Amino acid sequence: MSIRKLSTGVFALSTLMQHVVAAPSGPVISFKFPEVVEAGGMHNIHVDYHSSHDGEFSIVYGDCGIKSTEDAHHVLGSTHVGNHDLAKRHLNWHEQRPTRFVWLAPEDMSSNGCLHAFSGDVLLGRSAPVSVGRRNNKRHLAASEVMDAMGPWFDGVEYLKEKEPESVFVAQTKSKSIGILGGGMSGLMTAHILDSVGFHDWQIIEASSRIGGRVHTSYLNATKSDQYQYQEMGPMRFPVSLSMDNETIEINDHKMVFQLADELNKQNKYDPAYEVKFIPWIQSAVAANSALAVNTTATYSNATAVAEATEEFEDWLGMDTEKTRLYATNVFKAHKQAVAEGFLDFSESGYIRYKMGQDNNITDQIDSVADNLPSWPYEDVYFEATQWRTIDQGLSRLPAAFGPSVLNRTRFQTAVQAMTWNETSEKMSVHFRPGNPFDMETESVDFDYTIVAVPFSKVRLWRLPDYSSLLSRAISRLNYSPACKVALHYKTRFWEHLDRPIIGGCGSGGGIAGIGSVCYPSYQINSTGPGVILASYLSGDMAKSLGAMTEEEHVAYVQRAMIEIHGPIAAEQYTGAYDRKCWLNDEYQAGAWASPTALQQALYLPAYFQTEKHTVFVGEHTSYTHAWIFSALESAVRGTTQLLLDMGLVDEAKQVTEFWMARWINM
Repeated sequence: MSIRKLSTGVFALSTLMQHVVAAPSGPVISFKFPEVVEAGGMHNIHVDYHSSHDGEFSIVYGDCGIKSTEDAHHVLGSTHVGNHDLAKRHLNWHEQRPTRFVWLAPEDMSSNGCLHAFSGDVLLGRSAPVSVGRRNNKRHLAASEVMDAMGPWFDGVEYLKEKEPESVFVAQTKSKSIGILGGGMSGLMTAHILDSVGFHDWQIIEASSRIGGRVHTSYLNATKSDQYQYQEMGPMRFPVSLSMDNETIEINDHKMVFQLADELNKQNKYDPAYEVKFIPWIQSAVAANSALAVNTTATYSNATAVAEATEEFEDWLGMDTEKTRLYATNVFKAHKQAVAEGFLDFSESGYIRYKMGQDNNITDQIDSVADNLPSWPYEDVYFEATQWRTIDQGLSRLPAAFGPSVLNRTRFQTAVQAMTWNETSEKMSVHFRPGNPFDMETESVDFDYTIVAVPFSKVRLWRLPDYSSLLSRAISRLNYSPACKVALHYKTRFWEHLDRPIIGGCGSGGGIAGIGSVCYPSYQINSTGPGVILASYLSGDMAKSLGAMTEEEHVAYVQRAMIEIHGPIAAEQYTGAYDRKCWLNDEYQAGAWASPTALQQALYLPAYFQTEKHTVFVGEHTSYTHAWIFSALESAVRGTTQLLLDMGLVDEAKQVTEFWMARWINM
C-alpha cells in the first residue's frame, strides 16, 4: 500500500480493503484491513457496526467456517461494547463501540482464513478470506527492529507483545489530550507529527518566553535576521557528506533536518517570512597569522610509548572506510555495533589504562584520566565531513517556522514543578507555580498522555511519579556538558580584508587559554557593513571556569584575545555589542547537551523506549546521538511512534516511521 502525504501535512491513512460477509442472522459487523496481512506484523482492523450490539465482543482468526472461538487459530482480543458496564472504558467512542482494533498477526498464520466477530457463541460477522504475506525483510512499513533499544531503532511488534492483550487490542481515539512539556526542537517536532496524523488536542508548556530551546541565534546590536549581524549561540551547522578514498559518502542522519525544513516550507508557503533556506557552511578557517594557529609540538615523557598506545587505541576503533560508511549511512546499526565492540563501556583513557595496561602518566598524556566519555566515535565521522550546510539568517529560523502552527497552543513562561499520576483516571497532572515562587500551592493542568521534552538536567528537580528505578536513575544521573560562547560585534568584516584574509569557518583561537574555537561567518562573504565573530566557543571543564566569570570579565577577556590574534584593528573595529551564553548557567537548560559517561548510554537507553504512566521522554538526551538537532528530531519520531503504538494506532505509527525514517535509512 502506498502512503499519500496531503499538502496540508496530514498523513492519509493506508488504503484498507472492505471485507463484508454476513453472519448467519445478518450483517452485524464488517471488517476493513490491509489487502495483504503480514504474518509476524502488526495491523489495525477497522470494523463497521450495521446494527447495535451490546455486551461481549471478540475477534478471532481461523478457517472461514468455524462456529465458535474455540475453533480459531488465534484470538486477536476481546472486550465489551455498547450499553454494558464494562464498556465504559470506551467512552470516547460513539455509543461506546470501538471501531479500530490491533492485530498482532502470528508468524505461523496461513492464508485464506477469515476474521470472525463473536459475542459468546453468536457470530456477529465474518470477513472475506485474508491474504497473508511474509514480513518484509526491510520492514520499511513497520516501526521495525524495535525494543532492540541498542539499535537499529524500534520494533513495534515486540513492543506491543510486551503489553497486556486487553490494553493492546482496542485502539484509542484521537480525542486524547496530550501535554508536550518543553518547546525545544523535540517538543516542536512532536507537535508537528501529532498534527500530521490527526491529533489536535495537544498543548506545549514552555518555561521560557520563546520556542527553540538550545537553538539560539543571537542577532546583535538590535538587528533583524536579514541584516546579517548574527552568530549561533547554540547549534551552528549540519554535516552533509565526506570524501574518503575518492568516494563521497553521504551522512544520512542529518537529512531529517533538511526534510523537516522542506515540510515546514510547504506548510508556510504563503508566508516567506518563515522560509528555511540552507546555505553552505565553511567548517575550517585559514589562519590570518601565527597567533591563530596552535603549536602542535608536544613534549612527552616517553614519546614512543605515547605513539604506540595511541596507535593501538585507534586500531581498536578500526575506523576504516567500511566502518566510516556504516556510521555515516546508518547510525542506528553503527550504535548497535559500537555496543557489541565495547565502545560505550570505555573512554579513551579508560581503555588505554585498564584494557591496554598503560600507566597513569602515559594515559594522561594521551587523554586526560578525567575523561569518562564513551569511545563511540559517531562525532568523529561527522567532523570528517567535507560538505556542510547552515541556515540562511540563522538557525533560529527553523524553530520559528513552527510558529504559525504551535504558538496559539503554547503556554509560555510556565515552568513545570511537578507531575502527579492518578491511577484511577489514568491522567497526569502537570503542576506549575505562576506567581510567587515562595507559594506552597501550585496550579495544574491534566493530560491523558504526557511527552516530556525537557532536559533531565531540569527534570531532575521536579517532583515526579514513581517511575521505574532505571528511568529514575537516568533522570537524576545523566551527565551534561557545559559550554560557553561569546559573540562580538565589529564595525566591518575586517578579517576578510587582512593581508591573509579569513573567509568563514572555525579556527583554534591560537591556543589561548579559555578561547577554544573562533568561528567567522559563512554568510554574506565580502559584504559591507558590520559583522560578528563567534570569538570564543569552548566546552568541557574550562567552560565551568568561564561560566564563573562575570559577563563583563568574560567578554573583556575574549576581546583582548581578538586583539592578540588579529592585531590593533580588532580594538578599532569593536562596537561594544556582544552576546555571551554559558549553557550550564542557563535557567532553562542547565547544560549545553547530554554527554553520557561510559556505561550510562547503554544502561539508560532502554528506559526511554518504555512508556510509564502514560509518559514518554524525548529530547537529544534520549537519542543514540547527542548534541545535534537531528538527535532531538529522531527522538521525537521515536517518542511519537511509541505513543501511537501505546494507543493502538498502528496505521499512524507505520506512516510516521515510513515518512520520517525509512525514506532515507534502511530500518
